[in-house]
Amino acid sequence: MTSFVVAATASYAALSTLGRIRAAQDDTARRWWLAGGASALGVGIWSMHFIGMLAFRLPIPVGYDPWITVASCGLSVAASVYAFRLMASGPSKGARLLRGALAIGIGIAAMHYMGMASMRMYPAIEYHPGWLAASVGVAVLASGASLAIADRLPQLGRRAHLHQAMAAVAMGAAIVGMHYTGMAAARFADGAVCGAALRNGLDPDALATLVVVCTTAVLGTAILVSTLDRVLQERTGRLSASLRDANAQLSHLAQHDTLTGLPNRRLLLSRLQDLIGRALSDGGAFAVIYIDLDGFKGVNDAFGHAVGDILLARVARMLRALSHPDGMTARLGGDEFVVVAPVPSPTGAAEVAEEVLRQLGGALTLDGYDGVRVTASLGVALYPDDGTSADLLLANADAAMYHSKQSGRNLVSLYLPGMSEDAQVQGQLAHELRRALESDALALHYQPQVDGIDGRCVGVEALLRWDHPRLGMVPPMRFVAVAERMGLIVELGQWALEAACRQYADWRAAGVELPTIAVNISPVQFRSGQLVHQVESVMRRFDMPAHALTLEITESMAMQEPDRAIELLERLVQAGARISIDDFGTGYSSLAYLAQLPAHELKIDRRFVGRIDSSTRDAVIVQSVIMLAQQLGMDVVAEGVETRAQADALIRMGCRRLQGFLIARPGPACAGEPAWSAAAEAGAHPG
Repeated sequence: MTSFVVAATASYAALSTLGRIRAAQDDTARRWWLAGGASALGVGIWSMHFIGMLAFRLPIPVGYDPWITVASCGLSVAASVYAFRLMASGPSKGARLLRGALAIGIGIAAMHYMGMASMRMYPAIEYHPGWLAASVGVAVLASGASLAIADRLPQLGRRAHLHQAMAAVAMGAAIVGMHYTGMAAARFADGAVCGAALRNGLDPDALATLVVVCTTAVLGTAILVSTLDRVLQERTGRLSASLRDANAQLSHLAQHDTLTGLPNRRLLLSRLQDLIGRALSDGGAFAVIYIDLDGFKGVNDAFGHAVGDILLARVARMLRALSHPDGMTARLGGDEFVVVAPVPSPTGAAEVAEEVLRQLGGALTLDGYDGVRVTASLGVALYPDDGTSADLLLANADAAMYHSKQSGRNLVSLYLPGMSEDAQVQGQLAHELRRALESDALALHYQPQVDGIDGRCVGVEALLRWDHPRLGMVPPMRFVAVAERMGLIVELGQWALEAACRQYADWRAAGVELPTIAVNISPVQFRSGQLVHQVESVMRRFDMPAHALTLEITESMAMQEPDRAIELLERLVQAGARISIDDFGTGYSSLAYLAQLPAHELKIDRRFVGRIDSSTRDAVIVQSVIMLAQQLGMDVVAEGVETRAQADALIRMGCRRLQGFLIARPGPACAGEPAWSAAAEAGAHPG
């Protein structure tokens, strides 16, 4: 039994190295594994034989020639090397499997009979031909079965260890079967003498020690190294799998937006190139729809980036749900998205874009934030009519989107020639505006507000101007719109606030007494969450008295979120600012909320003032606003006063504070007495 266990263990250890030989990446490692496996199998076969011989009993002293014993071990190892080289070179099928089985089987038999010869029996041992042939046949057949099983180990996965054990048992059976069949074939003559016992051969005890030492050293080392290598291979495999997963994640992150999971610009351009290549071969067409959210920066400024991210994720889910199987949806960054859809014509592209716009209407409603209206502007470019490259299609779709913004927003525009030139002009203008802001190249002009009875200057309004070195005076509405689109409006508003307060301080230092200076506040600036801090800081730095700074906000801004607006305005009043409701009469104010607003002044919109002497309806509205302001204890200012008749009508209605070209045009500040003071007095209507 011990001999079988040794044979099976040796076979298991040897087969464990077979996979390592095949997996080795370089010849040196392959040779070391081959030598180790062949040594384990060869020594195992040899050890098994001599363990079996130790169990064999003769009525005479027994010994073993040391040189023949060592040679038999070498023969066993050599046969194992040959067999392993065959097995390691690839799948053992047909002739290769047969050669391997013959090599190991004959090697086992040769080792056995050489080991028997090491006894040097006199007369020599005779062998029964039939049993001898049977012993060799058993060795070859069992070896072939073992190699056939071992050959399948790489394809068996988790069952490989079980089949390896089966192969080891088969190989052990080959060795043991051959040995005991060979022993059955041996015939010892009566009176035979063991020559090795008489000539200083190895006695059974010495042989037992040699077998134990060799077997333990070789098999133990082979099993230990093979086990450690397998553990390392498994660990390396897990590490490789982790690295593959990490690389896959990095690749995904490099090509997808982290917030929405949509493809980013890089992947979009790649897929657009693929779509263009496919369209070239089959004559297809597709639309590139560029989407930009209107007023999204205001959402971030007013409610924080967390709310903005929720809104973007909602838009992404909606666009993904609308995506065509042969198209795609991508996020370029910020609040810009692109939808690519296969369509045959401009009409089809417009229909798809209109459906996207309609669906966005629901996705852009912020639950819990009443009054916040976010819309989208869409531009459409069609392949191949509007471009034959990915970059050109995106640029033209962007130009069409910008046209939608310029046309009133919340619209769809199909690309037309000339739009791209306008978009380039706007992009250049935005770049130059940023440079102008950084280099302090902007300016404020000031327009007075006077008392129409006594001609007193009751305040001035600071108006932003940009004298462009190439374009001349750029209209405020034009560059303010660019600032809003490029995210510069908050920075622009802060610059105007500081510049106005600095000028007010300069006038005070020059002895000019001015009740108040008014600065317009943009909707984005109003919702930014930074306005109170900015006002407190600028009034403290320029040592401005309370109510010296008037902040003009539009009626629609105050009414968009009335509760929040009231809270913010109260904080601004506490900071020392004076509040003016600009463009009053153009919105949809609730009188209940208006009564709660901590406002000091109402400004009548210039559109009503311009028709006050020609339209009874407009005159009634103006009269109503004046009476409402008086009842609420507010000052009332009429802006856009351009004629004496308008001024007379306003004064008769009870509005004494006038502002407009009749009084003075906006002009730059100057040292000492402002240039518009005389004009203000000349434009006043003495009571």
